[in-house]
Amino acid sequence: MINLQFCGAAGTVTGSCYLIDNGKHRLLVDCGLFQGSKAIKERNYGPFPFEPSSINAVILTHAHIDHCGLIPKLYLQGYKGPVYTHPVTVDLASVLLPDSGHIQEMEVERKNRKNSRAGLPLLTPIYTAEQAAACLPYFEGIDYGVEKEILPGIRLRLQNAGHILGSAIVELWLKDDDNNEVKITFSGDLGNPGHPVVQDPAKIVHTDYLVIESTYGNRCHKLEKDTIEQLKEVIQTTMKKGGNLVIPAFAVERTQDLLYALHVLIKQGAIAVDKIYLDSPLAAAATDIFCKHQEYFDEQTKSLSADGVTCPFYLPGLHISRTTEESMAINQISGGVIIISASGMCDAGRIKHHLKHNLWRKEATVLLVGYQAVGTLGHRLLQGEKQVRIHGEEIAVKADIVNITGFSAHADQTGLLNWIKSFDHLPRKVFVTHGEEKSSEDFANLIISELGLEAEVPEWLSSVQLLPVPEKIVAGPTEKLIAQAAAAEAEARYQRLVIQLKAMVEAGFARQEYDRINRKLEQIEALISESLLEEVS
Repeated sequence: MINLQFCGAAGTVTGSCYLIDNGKHRLLVDCGLFQGSKAIKERNYGPFPFEPSSINAVILTHAHIDHCGLIPKLYLQGYKGPVYTHPVTVDLASVLLPDSGHIQEMEVERKNRKNSRAGLPLLTPIYTAEQAAACLPYFEGIDYGVEKEILPGIRLRLQNAGHILGSAIVELWLKDDDNNEVKITFSGDLGNPGHPVVQDPAKIVHTDYLVIESTYGNRCHKLEKDTIEQLKEVIQTTMKKGGNLVIPAFAVERTQDLLYALHVLIKQGAIAVDKIYLDSPLAAAATDIFCKHQEYFDEQTKSLSADGVTCPFYLPGLHISRTTEESMAINQISGGVIIISASGMCDAGRIKHHLKHNLWRKEATVLLVGYQAVGTLGHRLLQGEKQVRIHGEEIAVKADIVNITGFSAHADQTGLLNWIKSFDHLPRKVFVTHGEEKSSEDFANLIISELGLEAEVPEWLSSVQLLPVPEKIVAGPTEKLIAQAAAAEAEARYQRLVIQLKAMVEAGFARQEYDRINRKLEQIEALISESLLEEVS
């Protein structure tokens, strides 16, 4: 008997953690930090719902803290085994986890100053930067497509999830006590096809059971305008007002997406090259790691490099603030600059200081470019609150709050559904997780109505038994589903072609290679015309 328990990311977007027990071995997929409301964050401080020393292996989908942030705590409480993940994630975790420990130390130090004055008990951080660094030697990299037996009767293969660099879909084959094999696949966080920097999510041929995220399970990304064009408009509007543009951004992927977009705008001559501040040592370190692994970039990102070697994220004139003094100096600038800082949901890090110094300025703009979990400062700003509390001080919100969804590294409802449809053989059952309750429920209902599959939204700490599937593979999709999958693939190809064509033209114009662009466009036009003539005849 194989048992699956949902220890996190059930009924909420964060705290991803799944416990699998085949009767002989126990393993975790992810062990993430809970983020959001105070009640949700309290889960980080309690005991694990399992005995850490009983776990034999951990598999990590990617480096975001809501997926890996409690791994140091796991080791502190008795876990001694390996963490299997992609090599890029190994490198990213080496900077993200110690930084997470440092942030916790700073937050606890600040709270303890208040507690001391109030005569309240002092707090202890979940783990320190030093304790986080101590678990890093246990991380082991496995590249995409490599199948590995990680424990007797348990095989693992990672596939590209297209979410952030190094993000992985987890394919697991497990044998139960009767030697029957069951396959379960964890989507991890899935990315958008055609999204810059990362390659598209891999197609999965077959799985018995599927655990899929639903961050945008009931929403589709708005694409009224090109994302880079929207960014240009926000920048130019803010500069005309004379204010600063403050962009809260996750250090990993979202910051690099922004640097990619800014690189395109610099080449267009749309923005000044010396007005951009990256105020996040973590984002700077993460960018260095991205540039170390350029082989995993998609083609449109590689094409931005002038010589094919220089990393496209190293913008000319970019100001990188690594010290506290450099960060504080930015707050002396009242207008005319772009400030990118972490964290992306505005809940911690240097971004809170920049918001404190700019939210009250009517000429400033705060641009939200990522998902904002319920309960976070970013979510309250997105909901239009006119006064927020930062570091114990009430701050009036007079700045413009703008949201661009096109930067999202998460697949939307259509993307998630199309990914399932792309399977050659549909799963026996789908477990919908990693979403706010309504988002998960709406997506589960869509899976039931559109695909005719059994779908469930598990509750936090609930468990299910994974039974072997007769004849190993369930029946293939109906004729209608095959047609839907083909239509979805055609739509995805069309969207990718539009993005690639736009990137080619923009790159050519930036290099003033107008003759070459005209020749390429003539070739494409001739090919389409020939195809249309064949259709008519």
